[in-house]
Amino acid sequence: MGAHSYDYAIIRVVPRVDRDEFVNAGVILYCRSLGFLGARLALDRARLVALFPSAATELDTIEHALAQIPRLCAGDRDAGPLAALEQSERFQWLVSPRSTITQTSPVHSGLCDDPEETLQRLLDTAVRV
Repeated sequence: MGAHSYDYAIIRVVPRVDRDEFVNAGVILYCRSLGFLGARLALDRARLVALFPSAATELDTIEHALAQIPRLCAGDRDAGPLAALEQSERFQWLVSPRSTITQTSPVHSGLCDDPEETLQRLLDTAVRV
């Protein structure tokens, strides 16, 4: 199996958009050549609240918003109309800049043999402390 190009972005929780401070909460990875679009989450609730005490009252809302991302990646129609878009369109929508409590980093690229394994490695290195 040869190396395939992929694009990824880190999912961030930005409790105070005006301050541009964030906690990494997950990763979205898209590999067009293998037809793969996936996301993994690992929100550290205690860390988020320690850094942003005001987020404590919004944890359920934050986790609900984050939970929609893997569902959209999977094309789960119950996640809303965006799930019906093609994979590339879903990825572009998910990583587009926005001013909300859940955002993504700029998109980065790489090469992989196994997108599932790469997604897990990125989660372990970029999100988990």
